[in-house]
Amino acid sequence: MPIDRRLPALVAVAALLVAGLGAWLLAGAGGDARRTHVVVDRVPMDEVHPPGTGHPGVVVAHGFAGSAKLMAPFGDTLAARGYVVVLLDFTGHGANTRPLQLGDAGDGALERDLDVAVAHLRSLPDVDPSRISLVGHSMGAGAVTRYAAGHPEINSTVAISLPNASAARPGAPARLLLLVGGLEFRGFRDAAAQAGEPGIPGHHATVIPGAEHVSILFSKRTHRETADFLDGAPGGVLPAPTRRAGGAALLLVAFAAGLVPLARLTLGGAVRGWPRPDWPLLGRITAVAAGAAAVGAVIARFLPTAVVPLALGGYVAALTTITGAVLIAYTRKRRTPVEAGPKRRAFAAPALIVYAAITIAVPLQLGLTHAVPTGTRWWSLAVVWAGFAILAYGSEHAVLPVSVVVVIALVAAAILGLTSSFVLLVAPLLAVLMVWQAMWSAVLHRFAAPRWVIALAGSLLVAWPIAVTLPTVS
Repeated sequence: MPIDRRLPALVAVAALLVAGLGAWLLAGAGGDARRTHVVVDRVPMDEVHPPGTGHPGVVVAHGFAGSAKLMAPFGDTLAARGYVVVLLDFTGHGANTRPLQLGDAGDGALERDLDVAVAHLRSLPDVDPSRISLVGHSMGAGAVTRYAAGHPEINSTVAISLPNASAARPGAPARLLLLVGGLEFRGFRDAAAQAGEPGIPGHHATVIPGAEHVSILFSKRTHRETADFLDGAPGGVLPAPTRRAGGAALLLVAFAAGLVPLARLTLGGAVRGWPRPDWPLLGRITAVAAGAAAVGAVIARFLPTAVVPLALGGYVAALTTITGAVLIAYTRKRRTPVEAGPKRRAFAAPALIVYAAITIAVPLQLGLTHAVPTGTRWWSLAVVWAGFAILAYGSEHAVLPVSVVVVIALVAAAILGLTSSFVLLVAPLLAVLMVWQAMWSAVLHRFAAPRWVIALAGSLLVAWPIAVTLPTVS
């Protein structure tokens, strides 16, 4: 049998093996701790209970665009040390359907959510209510630091990547550990140094080498420092904080590999080869995309993008739509011939789009962060997806360079104050997603998928994480 005919079957077998390994990693995460999901006063929370009773308790708070699931490795770490852990979804995040009001009103919502989580933790029968501590990351670090400063009954506080030192003050919180990544922006490192100045009793700052704003959450050093500080002494072996993320990554790889046999099955045997770059055309399309994205970044600033109840979502959708529309107009005379028959295409389109949703949503939900759209996220997802689909349709001949151009335009817009500076923190993740979309598009192109199917399926890989992680706002 020719290698081209055997390849889909071989890839399918490899994908199943990789998926099995990923599932094993996810199934074994957390050891023998008992997990429960509850909703108290509209605040969704995940509880992690080690065996026994009389445990100290910890509330763990995520950052902007995070979720309780993103912080799950801290539940594993602290439960292994004998803590009962409550991980909450802040207003506007994860499974919490209440919209967040950005600014001072948002800070009030975070304090309310922490009040609910702390009260619930104290009420659990296996918790010693006199021994409650807090851990938070980024936005959550500021929230727990402010909360502990106003609630002296909190035993200890760990602030990871604290955005602003004003959340802490001399003597409050009484015990505060500040952790910051060595690769984080200077503002975060300055905040940790200021709030953890040696002259402030009970405040300590530690730099986690080689970590940036996201990877600090999965650093062994971060988890070790957090657990030792809460215990007041060094402890023993801790579970690997990368186990859940590693399992999710393997599932992503397995689903991505599964695209090859699925495309062969749904699109038939037509194969037109991998896309070959037409360098002159690629250069022209990239130049047009750069100009369109630059203009789009400015225009999007003045459009009513706030009607999309998703922080940054409307702006991103406007920028990608404008850039994509210009590219479609520029390339309207160029159409790639389609070799799959009409009946094949009718079946392939929904199958490939649903598979793209499963590919991105299942691994994220099981091992990384909350990935099931709730409330207004569903129609926000449709808006963001439409923007990226238009961009993908217009950039068929130059998906990767156009993706680079769009990421650069977003970063520039954040630097110039046209959109939120939060873009600077997530730009690397967005770049990875768009590279993945380019690879996905190349596979579908090889199996003669129609241009619109390539655009819809590939763009969903980028739009879905954006729509389920960015906070819903009012």
